[in-house]
Amino acid sequence: MSPVSVRHHLANLLAENLVESEEVKHGVGRPRLLFALSDTALEMFPSRYFRLTSRILEEIKDSMPPKAVQRLFASVAATMAADYAKQLDGLPLEERLERLIHLLSEEGFEAEWQHNGDSVAIRELSCPYYRMGREHPEVCVIDQTFIATSLSLPVERVSCLLEGDSHCSFSIPVGVAEMGKVDA
Repeated sequence: MSPVSVRHHLANLLAENLVESEEVKHGVGRPRLLFALSDTALEMFPSRYFRLTSRILEEIKDSMPPKAVQRLFASVAATMAADYAKQLDGLPLEERLERLIHLLSEEGFEAEWQHNGDSVAIRELSCPYYRMGREHPEVCVIDQTFIATSLSLPVERVSCLLEGDSHCSFSIPVGVAEMGKVDA
């Protein structure tokens, strides 16, 4: 393969976020570029993360009472949400919802929200935890707790993929004033 072809392929891989480059000084002259697979690319290769995670969860569930396991998953979600809460703090509800949908996307969920009278509905059209949730349904508390903690509002699960529904959905009771609307 010619050097021009290699540079062309590397440029395409960089543009697709599949490789990362780093300049490495090696003495006199221009630094060399060192290329490595990105996390996105590494996720494309077969891995045993699911098997390892499942075994770890089995050990946790065997060594802890069910309520403690639920608290552990809720704590994981709360920690995740706390990382994002600063981005949402002080914003009007509609802006918090828009940003929440973006944050859910960063966590692997494809989601949307809709205003329904005195409530907001959030629908997750995909779930990054679905496969794990089939064996360990306790993981389902993560997204609900994440949403509730991020918005600082109570959240009720309305439907769930694991229960045969077409998607997971949540209802969030909100007042008209919280939605930034004023009665005429």
